Amino acid sequence: MKRWWARRPLRTRISLVVGVVALVALLVVGRVAGGLLYAAVIGSGDEALTERAAAAAGAVAGGTAVPVGVRVIDLAGEPVDGRGPRPVDAEATSDLAAGQPVTVAGPLGPQRWVAVPVPAPDGSPRLVLASRDLVGAAALLADAARALVVAALLGALGVGLATGVATRVALRPVDRMRAAAASLPPGERLPVPPARDELAALAAEINALLARRDDAVARLERFTDEAAHELRSPITALRAQADVAVAHPDQAPSWDAVAREAERLSGLVGDLLALARADAGDRVPARPVDLVDAVGEALARLPEEPTVAVTLWAPSPVTVAATPGEVGIVLDNVLANARRHAATVVHVAVVPAGRWVRLLVDDDGPGIPPAERERVFDRFTRLRPDAGAGSGLGLALVARLVAGRGGTTRATTSPDGGTRLVVRWPAG
Repeated sequence: MKRWWARRPLRTRISLVVGVVALVALLVVGRVAGGLLYAAVIGSGDEALTERAAAAAGAVAGGTAVPVGVRVIDLAGEPVDGRGPRPVDAEATSDLAAGQPVTVAGPLGPQRWVAVPVPAPDGSPRLVLASRDLVGAAALLADAARALVVAALLGALGVGLATGVATRVALRPVDRMRAAAASLPPGERLPVPPARDELAALAAEINALLARRDDAVARLERFTDEAAHELRSPITALRAQADVAVAHPDQAPSWDAVAREAERLSGLVGDLLALARADAGDRVPARPVDLVDAVGEALARLPEEPTVAVTLWAPSPVTVAATPGEVGIVLDNVLANARRHAATVVHVAVVPAGRWVRLLVDDDGPGIPPAERERVFDRFTRLRPDAGAGSGLGLALVARLVAGRGGTTRATTSPDGGTRLVVRWPAG
């Protein structure tokens, strides 16, 4: 049943639900109306019976002949009018003596009795009873109930059909929006209805989704083109060395050049994979990482460079909210970038700042022009391609990893005249 219901169109489901609710409501209303009609019929009949019994009460009190159509009994229910057996049982007699009309089974069907108390000439209490058959009233009520059921069914059917038509009209803008979205070319957006309603909100959200899709597609195409361009150079160099070795087996290839190109290719592929994982948001939960210890380990990993000195200033132990792997990648890239461009010295400082921790990496190199300080964090950006073997992905990866934890990365001027990279992490 759930599977069948799930396959029904939205208009059908809405119409069925509204129709069923309308049917239930109409049946309840019919039941209440039938009860009120029954009470009105019984009440009007009781008034007529009371008037008839009251008219005969005078004859009973005066000791004259009792009119035809009424019965006279004592409080025990025994007839005192000499007109046959007792008309009602003891329980009904008790209710009648208390002033309550009763309905009992008669020879032709339900029978209604009403009593009026009156004293006999000798002072003994008597009950004057008047009755009528309810067969006609029951038949009337049964006909009315059937008519109400038929009316409820027809009414529910009409409500369901009207709901279907109204739903079709209401969803027509959605159909137009769907058709427009199906034929929408890249870069285009859905028209937003002028009314500030749910459809306008839906169109705005779809347009935002389309904008994110177009942006993601553009970034993927740009990344693919740039990655292909960057990978082509080391692969071409390796292939050239292989072609030389095949063409001239007696000449040994330049293994140092092969090793450098292979290392460059390996580093580039590793950076591309790390950046792809960062873009995908594939991160483990953050935990406190001792930044001072991590900087010491990153400095130990740096290759020897006698001409460039590296200093570390950390006034106190601090932790950042990240993972050891992320912190290691960030430190390796910013330190390698600083030493690659430094002339004689690189200064590293770890500074706590309330809810944040700042990592300052200064060098005395040529620095970054102010107009380029935002662009250096873009992928495959190399301001001086001849200044080392960088792939142009290191700082882009740093910015992406730090931003993923709520931090920031920026480039300014170092006090030594070179570049200062400022990495701000949330404190752990």
